[in-house]
Amino acid sequence: MAAFVMAAFVLTPLIATPAQADLRVDIDKSSQRMSVRVDGAPRYSWPVSTGRRGYGTPSGTFHPQAMMRRYFSRKYYNSPMPHAIFFHHGFAIHGTTDLSRLGGPASHGCIRLHPAHAAALFALVQREGARNTTIRISN
Repeated sequence: MAAFVMAAFVLTPLIATPAQADLRVDIDKSSQRMSVRVDGAPRYSWPVSTGRRGYGTPSGTFHPQAMMRRYFSRKYYNSPMPHAIFFHHGFAIHGTTDLSRLGGPASHGCIRLHPAHAAALFALVQREGARNTTIRISN
């Protein structure tokens, strides 16, 4: 009986702890697309705008460093950056009002999304956790 009680005590935190999903955000600069996977299963595929000529978007593997629901660029004319997910030295994934340019390079290096897509991604990262989120940017 004591072994059963001890096993129940040890296993209770495993049962009570909610499972965290593995969230993967892949940005392909050559196709100007973002794909989002949760536990390996495709969830979303969206057009994006990355850095235009002279304003590169960094390539590599990153994790969210900060998240701001409402943010305005201090560097670029107080431009709105709704649902910003900062991942590397001031670079962020965020919503844009310049919808006609999605699908082609247009930014100063950030990754722009449709505002509804930025809000959905922001909520997903909040729910799954920045620690469980990987952002991979490739050419």
